[in-house]
Amino acid sequence: MYTVTKRLEISASHQLTLDYPSKCQHLHGHNWIVTVHARSETLDHNGMVIDFTIIKEKIHGRLDHQHINDVMGDINPTAENMAKWIADQLGPKCFKVEVQESEGNVAIYERS
Repeated sequence: MYTVTKRLEISASHQLTLDYPSKCQHLHGHNWIVTVHARSETLDHNGMVIDFTIIKEKIHGRLDHQHINDVMGDINPTAENMAKWIADQLGPKCFKVEVQESEGNVAIYERS
């Protein structure tokens, strides 16, 4: 089994829709650290699981310096939802995504 990991920093804004009062309901931003894990039993014709540049284009290229609510559409852009959305953008080879919103706050989506 081959595994690759790509770490990205994404600066962007978002605001959450919550059923309780929270400062996160207001427009605010983060410098997220996103770590993508992909794996495959075989390599593609280029000898890769997935090209690191593809990950950067699909994720950093779409999210960096954006308003995440606009990019993700009707999905509430929590760190948990962002992690799953990122995994879905990269397809089945992506088995785990970590979204670090701040030093002590990390959400992880992992395919079972």
